[in-house]
Amino acid sequence: MTEGDGPPGADVLCAGGTLVLPQLSTRARIWRVAEMATVFVGAPFAIDNAVHDHGIPVFIALLPVLAVVLAFLAADRTFSLRQELARGFSLAQLVSILLVFAFGAGVVATYVAEYLPALFLEFPRERPETYQRIMLLYPLMSVIPQEFVYRSFFFHRYGVLFGRHWLPAIALNGVLFGVGHVVIGTPLAIYGTMAAGVLFAWRYAMTRSFWAVFLEHTLWGALVFTVGLGRYFFTGVGILSWR
Repeated sequence: MTEGDGPPGADVLCAGGTLVLPQLSTRARIWRVAEMATVFVGAPFAIDNAVHDHGIPVFIALLPVLAVVLAFLAADRTFSLRQELARGFSLAQLVSILLVFAFGAGVVATYVAEYLPALFLEFPRERPETYQRIMLLYPLMSVIPQEFVYRSFFFHRYGVLFGRHWLPAIALNGVLFGVGHVVIGTPLAIYGTMAAGVLFAWRYAMTRSFWAVFLEHTLWGALVFTVGLGRYFFTGVGILSWR
């Protein structure tokens, strides 16, 4: 198979940059499950401890996890970063992303304006300079690493565990994405990102495109910080605090 080809078995869920689907022994499968639990469950709680008990800025606490993920992929000859980043998405998928976002944004904005009027648009109104910085930096410093870890890495390394069973993989990815936000410390952040994670995982499964989920994630993140829910999605340690 050449690098430009798609992964074998188009009906098997894996990353867009996957070149070869490995055949895993029972022992290898058990190892990958344990590995997945360590990276996506153990690490978030360790980061939460580092941030809230030791005052380490969240971006610093995240670096070891990101380093491990990059090391895994750098040593993995069955993954092509170039192929992962070269995959685009169709006009139909773009329309789908925008329509889902337009509907969801309308519902969320209406809810906040109706039931949380004091919070509606508070960030751009009260802290416009910080809001502008967040809008510029959020896609680069938050969306890119999150999507690389939770979609590209997750589906390349652990997608093989699910084979053709897409729905459990997508659901688990969403749950783990929510668990990854335990450091924020609010139920809304955890359950909200679980729901968003299911959407992003489904989008990735449909497109195998990093850029499709990057766009969708960026839109929803911008909505959260714009509409008045940003205070529920910050750790307040090493970034910004409303407290």
